[in-house]
Amino acid sequence: MSLFSLAGKAAIVTGSTRGIGLAIAKGLIEAGARVTISSEDAADTARVAAELGMPGIPADVSDPAALGRLVDGTMDAFGRLDVLVCNAGITGSASPFAEIDMADYDRVMAINLRSQVVLANLAIPRIASGGGGAVVLISSLSGLRGNARINAYALSKAAAAQLARNLAVEWGPCGVRVNAISPGFIATELSAPLLADEAFMARRMAMTPLRRPGTPEEIAGAAVFLASPAGAFVTGHNLVVDGGTLITDGS
Repeated sequence: MSLFSLAGKAAIVTGSTRGIGLAIAKGLIEAGARVTISSEDAADTARVAAELGMPGIPADVSDPAALGRLVDGTMDAFGRLDVLVCNAGITGSASPFAEIDMADYDRVMAINLRSQVVLANLAIPRIASGGGGAVVLISSLSGLRGNARINAYALSKAAAAQLARNLAVEWGPCGVRVNAISPGFIATELSAPLLADEAFMARRMAMTPLRRPGTPEEIAGAAVFLASPAGAFVTGHNLVVDGGTLITDGS
């Protein structure tokens, strides 16, 4: 078997109708996996699922009952679950902590962190009972650096990386590997306003040794690695995919 083959495997990818989540779903499918497509928008979920020839199950990840239906529906469709990618997330309102809207904070935490805990608790026992597999939690470069604006988001993403470490310890003896991916600045529809901001891009690319934004497909490649036999001895790791932004001195 190829090191990167996921033939015969079944996966869930949340937030998989656009951007990084869609790229990850496509990457897993290209590697041979069957993938449940999911987002909170039922129409988008149905459209992308039809385009990819995969089942689609809409789910608001802040709703535990919806996450239960997502896991149960995947088991009904495939008869197994081997890979879980928790990608769904929101940025929330930008503000310093001194001006934070706690209702917005609660929503960011519910979607970005609490949902990952709930979904992991629902999905990982199914993965373990099938002989083991892999979980990938999408964290962020912002969870590894100080940030004066997207505070709740950065805090939730730092916690997601810690969640991966905790779950890796808890479920490793059952053959389930759990890792995080921390993307840097990625060119997506959501980042289009920043991509169009010349001053921002000049400053940000000067802080990135590769001098360019990343692509969703480059995050997908990391996810396929972590989900596949190529990553079979990797667990509890936070894989930073950022073009070197984290390590640069800006020169």
